[in-house]
Amino acid sequence: MIEKALSVLQRYFGYTQFRDGQQKVIDSLLRGTDTLAIMPTGAGKSLAYQIPALLFQGTTLVISPLISLMKDQVDALLQYGVPATFINSSLSLKEVRSRIERAARGEFKLLYIAPERLESESFRGLLETLQVSFLAIDEAHCVSQWGHDFRPSYLQLGPFLKSFRHKPLIGAFTATATEEVQADIVRLLELNNPRAFVTGFDRPNLTFSSLRGENKKIFVLEYAKSHIDQAGIIYAGTRKEVDNLQVFLTKNGLKAGKYHAGMNDEERQKSQEDFLFDEKTVMVATNAFGMGIDKSNVRYVIHYNMPKNMEAYYQEAGRAGRDGEPGECILLFSPQDVVLQRYLIEQTIFQPERKMNELKKLQGMVDYCHTPRCLRKTILEYFGEENIQEECANCSNCNDEREMVDITVEAQKIISCIYRMRERFGIGMVAEVLKGSRKAKILELRFDELSTHGIMHEVPLQEIKDRINFLVAEGYLQLSNGEYPVVKLQPNAVSVIKGEAKVTQKVSHQPSREDAVEVNLFDRLRVLRRKIALRENLPPYMIFADSTLRELAQVFPTNHLAMIRISGVGERKLEKYGDDFLEEIRNYIVEMKNKATPLPNRSLIGFQKDIPQSQIDTQRNVPTASTRSQRIHSSAKASTDKVLSHQQTFILYQEGYSLEEIARVRNITALTVQQHLLRCSLDGQVIPWDDFIPSEQESLILEALRRVGGEKLRPIKELLPDVVEWFTIQAVIEKYRTLGMEK
Repeated sequence: MIEKALSVLQRYFGYTQFRDGQQKVIDSLLRGTDTLAIMPTGAGKSLAYQIPALLFQGTTLVISPLISLMKDQVDALLQYGVPATFINSSLSLKEVRSRIERAARGEFKLLYIAPERLESESFRGLLETLQVSFLAIDEAHCVSQWGHDFRPSYLQLGPFLKSFRHKPLIGAFTATATEEVQADIVRLLELNNPRAFVTGFDRPNLTFSSLRGENKKIFVLEYAKSHIDQAGIIYAGTRKEVDNLQVFLTKNGLKAGKYHAGMNDEERQKSQEDFLFDEKTVMVATNAFGMGIDKSNVRYVIHYNMPKNMEAYYQEAGRAGRDGEPGECILLFSPQDVVLQRYLIEQTIFQPERKMNELKKLQGMVDYCHTPRCLRKTILEYFGEENIQEECANCSNCNDEREMVDITVEAQKIISCIYRMRERFGIGMVAEVLKGSRKAKILELRFDELSTHGIMHEVPLQEIKDRINFLVAEGYLQLSNGEYPVVKLQPNAVSVIKGEAKVTQKVSHQPSREDAVEVNLFDRLRVLRRKIALRENLPPYMIFADSTLRELAQVFPTNHLAMIRISGVGERKLEKYGDDFLEEIRNYIVEMKNKATPLPNRSLIGFQKDIPQSQIDTQRNVPTASTRSQRIHSSAKASTDKVLSHQQTFILYQEGYSLEEIARVRNITALTVQQHLLRCSLDGQVIPWDDFIPSEQESLILEALRRVGGEKLRPIKELLPDVVEWFTIQAVIEKYRTLGMEK
């Protein structure tokens, strides 16, 4: 049966093997066993029920919680050539009847419906005309009141299942579920001797960061600007915060949209479509946004406010990097977040036991924001995983390169001021006094007579507030509960005032990116994808995922046979889009061959503009100044003979520059440098591939090649440790290809 499933996978979806965990879930379902699958976002849980649906007789019903989620999934399936449709409140009764009749005739293999539809007895009667062989329940955690997104309508599934004369096979799928929630799913859905699969909660392609004491608004602006060509989501805690932040980003030149429950349906739909179609690159939203979004190329998710529990955080953060490419998840913590979330929990109508459980989960999030341990390990342990390595080397705690700054004096000034103000005021008022404000309220309270009035007059007001927030986050100060929190001193503040303890803060450096002068093939394919998406009226990611474009840009396929080997290129998409992309690739190759740009002098001798030449010479074994000068003249002479761009890169490598230095010198990306070397190899030049292949990795790559062949890179990568880079795999393939040619 798995062989048939693999055939369907390749034919419709263009992949040659299943991801970790998918095969076990599919095999269990194909054997007719009720199955519970806990698969993290990006692990491909949709395929885990779509593949069996294509193999089973009759119709598969998919219970899906949001209209937008259904539409996205059905649109994507239709692109792959899979017959599917949905039924929701946007359809007339006539259209609902028509779709069910067509499903009964076998025109649709998958029928998506919302759980609320099952509350209607007449609708359940219509479904009785179908041969339902399989019921797939997406977001199954919604059935449990202990889950982070309890939906009472999911409780209708129990009575609905009992209405079948022959109970269908059931598959329950979710991205996050604690053991308590898993037990609820099995009990409430009455799964029959189910097999449960937890496909690991780890998302190795995601980088996790938790930052305290940052100026949130400025951080978000600078981060979004430095990633201006990438899609990102910024989650804020309230509608007002969303509105303000979206206006702020827009005024500063960013294409930012917004989404929250206070907008009408038309506004939300328009905003969502703008994001899906890349009209807006940044979406500022409350947690109402995201569950229905299947956008695979979101590169970063920033939480402007701390969520109320780990389940919500991990699901929202997991919307980054669904295509398997790198994604960044940043949580900006401030003490006010705790006050807000505690207030929201206290205002709920939960039973006391449920309320206590929610408060316990909130404390878990606070602990996550303050832990010095590996963030990935903290997340995975929360979900019950064991034997996790101590450091992941891919989170802010494991890779903390921020500069440690001594702020003891500033801390003493702040603590002293709060003490003199008798611990009766909030952060804003304390900061105003420290700044030296002479507002009427301050004069009325005679705070201008305090010795601490104006003691930090040279520091920007917002920076003073940021320092106070940091001291709260670190436990030197505390905010009271209530609508207007007051700043209180904590016991360890006394030792700071007495000079018995130092206060230090790590200052983060904002990320920066250098835009490449040379537009590489990946960028051109993205432009082409956008043109096709506009023509087809589809979101760009539904044409091809970023990961597919990246592989196209690395492999340079020039015909249908070569392109069908690329991960994510199935028969239907090859037929629809293959010629367009192949033409663009061929044009790029021709242009690069015809390019006659002399090697600029700055590429050879202008390097000291960025890094002192003496520093380079001492760090690397480079020629003496006189020898180097001779080589420069020799290379400059060669450059007058019209050297192609990728050949210029190889000349610099031969000169002794590292790949990183070449990228910097030529103002191109590291990926482009790697592509240049691969092209030189294809041109017949001898590249010293061993320079780029760690000896301990070569045997692992060769073993992976033996198992899955060298037709596609992704199946090879998935068999290897995360430390093995894409370029290393390509280097090994090229090394042995050229060795074979020589023989």
